[in-house]
Parts: sequence; C-alpha cells; structure tokens
Amino acid sequence: MDQAVCCYRHPDRETGIRCTRCERPICTACMVSASVGFQCPQCVARANDSSHRVTQPRTVSGGRVSAGDPFLVTKILIAVNVALWLVELAVGGGGNGTVVDKYGLFAACGHDPFGNQVCGGAADGEWYRVITSAFLHERTNPLHIGFNMLTLWWIGAPLEQRIGRAHYIALYFVSALGASAAVLLLAPDTLTIGASGAIFGLFGATAVYMRRARYDMRPILILLGLNILFSFTWSGVSWQAHVGGLVAGTLVAIGMLYAPRERRSLVQWGTTAAVLVASLALMGVAVSQVTS
Repeated sequence: MDQAVCCYRHPDRETGIRCTRCERPICTACMVSASVGFQCPQCVARANDSSHRVTQPRTVSGGRVSAGDPFLVTKILIAVNVALWLVELAVGGGGNGTVVDKYGLFAACGHDPFGNQVCGGAADGEWYRVITSAFLHERTNPLHIGFNMLTLWWIGAPLEQRIGRAHYIALYFVSALGASAAVLLLAPDTLTIGASGAIFGLFGATAVYMRRARYDMRPILILLGLNILFSFTWSGVSWQAHVGGLVAGTLVAIGMLYAPRERRSLVQWGTTAAVLVASLALMGVAVSQVTS
C-alpha cells in the first residue's frame, strides 16, 4: 500500500500536488497558481521579497521552465508531419507513394500496404529510415495523419508543459526509435510509417506522470487500454511500433520523473541513454538476422 503524502503546511491533509519551486507537497488551500503548475505560499513570498534571490521555476521533472510558448515543440512536430504529408501528396507515385517507399521503415526487401515489393531498407545501410518513417503517413488516408496529430496535441502538449522542452524532445525521439526497433525485430519485411509509435511513448509517459503526481489514473489507463486493443484488432496497424514506443517512453519517463534530487540529471539522462542504446542494439540484432 502506498504511503499517503500530506501537505507540509497542513500535515492532516493528503495531497498529490507539489510546489514547482521547492517540490514540497501542498494542499489545495496552499497552492498558488503559477505559469506552470502551482507554488506554495513560502516560495511565492520569497520570490516577492527583494531580499531573497528568485528561484528559477522548475518543471515536475526538475527542468527549467522555458520562456515563451509552452507547447512550441508539439506545434513544431505537428507542422513537420503535416508538411511532409503535403510533400507526399505533391510527389505522388505508385502504391503508397515515392516518399514512403524511399523513407518508410523496413529491414530489407519489404512490401507496402498494396502488396508491392519495395527494396532497400535498413539492412542495406539506409538507417535514416528508423527516424524518417516516424514523420510519414498514408497519403491516401487523411484519417491516418489527422488522428495521429490530434492525439499528439491532446497528449503531447500538456506533457511538454509539465516536463519541459529538453526532456520532451528526448522522450519523443527515443520513443520513436524504440518503436522502430520493435518493428525491425518483429516485422522486418513490413513497410511501416506513422507517428503513432512515438505517441504511444507519450501515452506511457503521461501514465507515469499521473502516477507520480498521484492523480486518478483510470482515465489514462482506459484510453491506453482502448488504443492497445485497437492496435491488435485493426487491420494494417503496426502493434509492434505501438508496443515498442510504449515501452521505451515509459522507461524514459520513469527515469525522468522518479530520479532522486541529489543525482537527478545523471539518472534522467543516463536512463534516456540506456533506452536509446538498447533500441539501437535491438536494431542491430534485427538487421543481422535479416542479412544472415
């Protein structure tokens, strides 16, 4: 059973909220709204007192709160995905399109959703596919990119605000690479594209964040469960990418959000690096199996 966390100013009141400056637990009566999250009265008073040095606001993962738009990275990711989809439409080509054939993910000679053979792949040295594939979508199916981008905004934007830009960027790209590793390992001859692998990593990170903040996890677990069910039952969906992204994102988020304050940066970036190295190692194993 989890030990209850109580407000440091009111020990008789349980809470799941923490001050974004000092990270001490505070109840609803003590929390003061800030640009990101909430602050305790003591930190607000210290910041307003000119005799004290102003403490730099921190995100829930300990990173600095970025100036300007708190959702900037998410907006850029959406813009890049949409722009590349428009490029796919403009370039055209047979089957799923020239762009997807050139930059989609598979290990060796694969097949597109229409059954056409596509040669090249990571096994032939085209390693760029492990990341470019995460920014491509079916040009003949607007629902593919539409649903992914809406989900990226709904899940990604709040998460970016809470963990900060640097951690969010690392989380997104490592999740994308984790998804690619799972695809190469479990479905090496299937042409795979889409941002959903990285988005599943954001799902996992959101669940970790809600657990860390002691929020009601039922909404995110139900949403995640429905998406996992959809992954395994809907034809043409890469469950391999979804599972790989989910595992990678969850592991990175655990390292970021549960790192001890004394060695926070070391644990956070060490965990991120470890998941990245493991993903790259799995890619190497997958390609070696194909070439052998």
